[in-house]
Amino acid sequence: MNESTALARAVISRLVEAGVREIVLAPGSRNAPLAFAAYDAAETGVVRLHTRIDERTAGFLALGLTKVGSRAAVICTSGTAVANLHPAMLEATHAGVPLVAVTADRPARLRGTGANQTTDQVGIFGHLLPTVDISGLVPDETVLLKAISEPFRQGLPLHLNLRLDDPLVPEDRWTDMPAATEREERPGWRRFENDAHQEVVIPLGPRTVVVAGDDAGPPARQLAERASWPLLAEPSSGSRTGTHAIRTYRLLLDADLGTEIERVVVYGHPTLSRPVSRLLARDDVEVWSGPSGWGTWTQRPFAVDHDFRRLSVAEGADTTWFDRWREADARLGRALDALLAAEPDLTAYDVAGAVALALPREGLLVVGASNPIRDLDLMVPRYEVGGRRKVIANRGLSGIDGVVSTAVGAALGRRSDRSLALVGDVTFLHDSNGLVLGPDEPRPDLTIVVTNDDGGSIFATLEQGAEEYAECYDRLFGTPHGVDIASLCAATRTPHLKVTSRVELEQALTTPNGGIEVVEAVVRRDNRRDLDARIRALAEAH
Repeated sequence: MNESTALARAVISRLVEAGVREIVLAPGSRNAPLAFAAYDAAETGVVRLHTRIDERTAGFLALGLTKVGSRAAVICTSGTAVANLHPAMLEATHAGVPLVAVTADRPARLRGTGANQTTDQVGIFGHLLPTVDISGLVPDETVLLKAISEPFRQGLPLHLNLRLDDPLVPEDRWTDMPAATEREERPGWRRFENDAHQEVVIPLGPRTVVVAGDDAGPPARQLAERASWPLLAEPSSGSRTGTHAIRTYRLLLDADLGTEIERVVVYGHPTLSRPVSRLLARDDVEVWSGPSGWGTWTQRPFAVDHDFRRLSVAEGADTTWFDRWREADARLGRALDALLAAEPDLTAYDVAGAVALALPREGLLVVGASNPIRDLDLMVPRYEVGGRRKVIANRGLSGIDGVVSTAVGAALGRRSDRSLALVGDVTFLHDSNGLVLGPDEPRPDLTIVVTNDDGGSIFATLEQGAEEYAECYDRLFGTPHGVDIASLCAATRTPHLKVTSRVELEQALTTPNGGIEVVEAVVRRDNRRDLDARIRALAEAH
C-alpha cells in the first residue's frame, strides 16, 4: 500500500472512531487518496458521502449536518480550495461547532516553491483554529486519535492538513475499516448540566428578566418559569417555548416597562436586538452571565457582575412583575397583528409568521441572518414545551453566506416531520450554488422560503437608511439585483413557486411537494423603514 493511501485510510478510520458520520467531498487531484477512502467507507455504511463541486458550499453543508448532531468532515484539495472553507470554519469556530476540515497538501519538499496549487496551508484559518499538520508517514494511531478527539470533546472544530505525495490512487479497495462508534451528540448548553458542584443560587430579589441568546437551551426557560420572570428568548435559543416567553420583548424594552428592569440573567449568545444590547450596557442593571456561547471567544462584550455555570433559584410566589410583562405583551401582540393585517401588501413579517406557524412538532427551521431572523423574532408563536421544534441559525458570526447549504445539511442530518428554511433574497443568491446537487446525492425534503424584496432591506432600518442618505442608499446598501429567481431555480431543476399574498403563501406552505423546493414570497422594500417605525411606535401607544 502506498504512503498516501495508508495515511488517508488511517485518518478516515480515526475520524469514524471519533464519531464522524458524514463526509462531504469537494473533488480534486491532491485529495484523491482521501476521496477513494471516503468512498469505500461509505460503501460499507460507516459514513454517508456527499459530493459538492464548490468548497464553500461543501463547508456549510458539513456545518449544517454537524449543527444538528450528525458530525461531519469536509475534504478538499490544496490551494484556493482550502481558502474557500474559511467562512464555514470561522462560523464553526465562533459558534463552537465540532466541524472537521481535512485538507490535502503538497509534500514537504514542494513547500516554498512555485509548484502548482501550492501555498502555506498550515494555520490558514488563523490562530483561532490551529492546524494539525501530518506528513506522508502514518502517525501512531493513538496519537492521531487523540489529536482528533480532544477538540471534539471541547466542542471545537478541527483542521487536519495532510501532505500527500505520489502515487495518489490506491492499489486495491479498502475493506478492513473500523466499525462506526455510537456517540451521543451533546448541545453546548448540556456541557454543564451535571456540574452540580458549580451550581450558584440567585436570590429572587430585584425585578429580573432572563435573556436567552442563540443555543441557550432549556435552562433559560426553566429558570424564568420557576422564578416567575419574563423570558426574552431569541428564535434560535432553544428556549422560546412555554408560558413565560415574551413575543414582543424587543419593543417592550424601549417602553416604560423596560426601564424598570434591575437585573438580567443571560444565557447563550444574544446577537439580534439593539434594545437587548442597550439593556445589557446599562450601568443601573445587574448582569448575571451563564456560559456565553460555545465558541472560541467566550468573553461577554458587556460588563458582568456575576458568572455562573449552573443557576438555581427559589420558586417565585409573587407573579406581579411577570404578569405586567405578560399583559403588556398580549396587548402589544394584538396591536402588531392588527397593524400587519391592515397592510394591503404581503410583508416580510407575514412571511416569517406563516413559516413559524407551518413548523410542526418535531420540525426543523433554519433561519438566515439579517432581517429574516429578526422578523421571525417578532412573529414566533408561543410553542408548547416538549414539541421538539428545532430552530437553528448561523449566529457565531451571523453571516449571510452558506445558509442554503447549511439548511440542506441540517435537513439531511436530522429526522424531522418537516424541514423549512427562511432566508432573504440576498442570502439566497449568495449561496445559490447550494442548489447544485449531482444525480446520486442524498436530497432532503426541504422548503426554502425566500423573502424577496429585491435587495438588502435591513439597512433601511439602520442609520444609513435615513432620508439624508437617500441619494446613494440603493447603490451602497439597498443593492437591487433584479434576479429572476424562478429562472435561477430552473437552471438547477429546483421546483419554484412565487407568491404575492398571504393566502397564496399559506397554501404553498400547507402543500409541500417533497424534495428541495423554493417558495419565493415577494414583498416591498420601499416601505420597510416606515413599517418598522410604525411597529416601534406601537409600544409607546400600548
